[in-house]
Amino acid sequence: MEQTFGRALRELRRSKGISQRNLAAKVGVDFSYISKIENDRLPPPAADTIVKICSAMEAPPDTLLALSGKIPSKLRDTIGSSPAAMQFIRSAQSMGLTEDEWKELTKQLKRLRS
Repeated sequence: MEQTFGRALRELRRSKGISQRNLAAKVGVDFSYISKIENDRLPPPAADTIVKICSAMEAPPDTLLALSGKIPSKLRDTIGSSPAAMQFIRSAQSMGLTEDEWKELTKQLKRLRS
C-alpha cells in the first residue's frame, strides 16, 4: 500500500505514544482535524503546520514535508530571496543527484563553514 501523508502522520504519532487529542491540543487544532488528515479525508496541512505538528511530537519534519510536497515558508523565503540560492538549486536539480550525493553535498557545505 502506498505511503500517504495521513498514514505516515498516524504511524509517527502512534510511535511517539501521543493521542490525537493531545497532539491537536499541542498544535492548536481540533482533534477531528488530525483524524481527518490521518484518514486521508483532508489533504496535508500547510508546511508551517506540518512543522508545528512535528515539533509537538519532537520529530524532524522532513519525511512529512516530502510526502506533502511542501516547503516551510522560512526555507522558501530564503531560497526565493537569493538568486544565487535559486541557481544552486537549479544546478543540483539538473544534475539529478542521488540521495548519497545530496548527503555528501551537505557534508561539503558544513565543511565550508567550519
